Amino acid sequence: MVRLNICIDIDGTITDPFYWLDLANYYFNKNLKEDDVKEYEIYKVLGVSEEEYNKFYDMYSELIHFRAKPREFASKVLKDISQKHNIYYVSAREPKLMNITEKWLKRYNFPKGEVYLLGTHNKIQKAKELRCDIFIEDRYENAVQLAKEGFKVLLIDCPYNRKPLKEGIYRVFNWEQIHEIIELIEKEKEIA
Repeated sequence: MVRLNICIDIDGTITDPFYWLDLANYYFNKNLKEDDVKEYEIYKVLGVSEEEYNKFYDMYSELIHFRAKPREFASKVLKDISQKHNIYYVSAREPKLMNITEKWLKRYNFPKGEVYLLGTHNKIQKAKELRCDIFIEDRYENAVQLAKEGFKVLLIDCPYNRKPLKEGIYRVFNWEQIHEIIELIEKEKEIA
């Protein structure tokens, strides 16, 4: 049996991509809906300065991340996958959010896996260190960077990442589809 190394982003990938929206709407006195979120940078979506958004995020980041809801079937699929493969949570979150991140993963019964909070969107070096076979991601720019470096990327569909796919990037729509693709990749590697 071939053990794959699977890197998984957290925010927007295993979490619902809009978990921050209600609190941001309240704080900034906005009334944005999920369909209004057409780009990844939240401060641009909200129409506020990056500094204003960072102030909000610094005050509420732990609450925002703890209140996040998981995507449907993410925990179940990752439990199944972790029985056969190595899983690594690789996020752009700041390292100071490690405690709240680990509590959230445990709260929603996600399987154990090493957690890397990089504090940056540049995930290439960590993917190389982990010898990543598949990277599951929601941020389009991350997917492009990873694919350019030769990583196979499953880009989970969100309104803010609907741009032309580059070689090595595959759009997926839910965690059940991700499970099927990982099983296909596993079989391909066993045959090779």
